[in-house]
Amino acid sequence: MDNGRSTSKLNIPNLLTLVRIVCVPVLVICLMEGRFGEAFIVFVVGGVSDALDGLLARTLHQKTLIGAILDPIADKLLLDSTFVVLAAINTIPRWLAVVVISRDVIIVAGVLILFLIRGSVRIKPTISSKLTTLIQLGTAFTVLLSLETAWFRDLLPILYAATGTITALSGAQYLTIGFRLLNSNTES
Repeated sequence: MDNGRSTSKLNIPNLLTLVRIVCVPVLVICLMEGRFGEAFIVFVVGGVSDALDGLLARTLHQKTLIGAILDPIADKLLLDSTFVVLAAINTIPRWLAVVVISRDVIIVAGVLILFLIRGSVRIKPTISSKLTTLIQLGTAFTVLLSLETAWFRDLLPILYAATGTITALSGAQYLTIGFRLLNSNTES
């Protein structure tokens, strides 16, 4: 199978993805202990590793199958953990964490169902998915920054509404794509 990716090479982009995964428990602990400045730094390290791993994988031609699998998992772990803990410590509205987690559960469940029916699934991120990740990262960044400073606190309700709306729309788009794929499979 030659899709331009090696199968299991540990390279710099994959190491950066692992750094993001390791950031998750550290971030959760910092948030739960009220060490918001440290949580902010850990989140920024995780976000920078996300930007760098994709850039380096493309520019250094170091795309791997394990990287393609781990990268979205690392993204979901970082963002979902952040939103759940922020809601648990009453820093963001609980409904927002529910929307973020629900979308990801819908996507994972849909992929699993498609895999069970078709035997293989190729997932291509949509523009709305990339926008959703970007706004979720921006919202989490802004919330964490506002916990240490007074900056942007007035902006938070607008960010919550925008993040919830874009996340829900992206989830609906994935549901539509999933149903379309399921229907195309049953008709053939």
